[in-house]
Amino acid sequence: MHMQRYSSAAMKMMNFHRNFLALQTPTNPSVLTNKKACDVFINHRGIDTKRTIASLLYDHLSRLDLQPFLDNKNMKPGDKLFDNIDNAIKNCKVGVAVFSPNYCKSYFCLHELALFMESKKKIIPIFCDIKPSQLVIVDDGNVPAKDLERFKFALEEAKYTVGLTFNSLKGNLSDVVTKTSETVVESLIEMESKKQ
Repeated sequence: MHMQRYSSAAMKMMNFHRNFLALQTPTNPSVLTNKKACDVFINHRGIDTKRTIASLLYDHLSRLDLQPFLDNKNMKPGDKLFDNIDNAIKNCKVGVAVFSPNYCKSYFCLHELALFMESKKKIIPIFCDIKPSQLVIVDDGNVPAKDLERFKFALEEAKYTVGLTFNSLKGNLSDVVTKTSETVVESLIEMESKKQ
């Protein structure tokens, strides 16, 4: 008889899924009242990472029976951007920020990051083809001063958060998606155990 061995991380993930799925049954009133809640929000710059790491991470987390939020997967024509995105961030449990070369040029990316930091949500950074020191906001006069300060503060917080790095010329997408997913699951397990 062949006995299959699992790593402790894999065992934790399987146990988490069993317990998490038990909470997702229709008999659980919190699931029925909060249909818009998601487990993990994926913050990313579409032109850099939507077709690669962001979509692969979304699919991987979905296969783990988690509820990820990715704008092009969860929103439909006619949805209000700020309303839906702000609500998803406020109701999610953890965030993944995929930093990339064009990230800081996006008002939306910076707005989402600032919301995460202001709501004290745990965020898992992925530095994709960029070093934390290269993340800089250029003041071109198009962003109100109040928002600019929020964005700079959030970016500084993110720079000093331990994250994952990925070099698209040398790295393996599967490895970074798997490692990120494991980190998300471990974070959710940790949050769940703190509640109990």
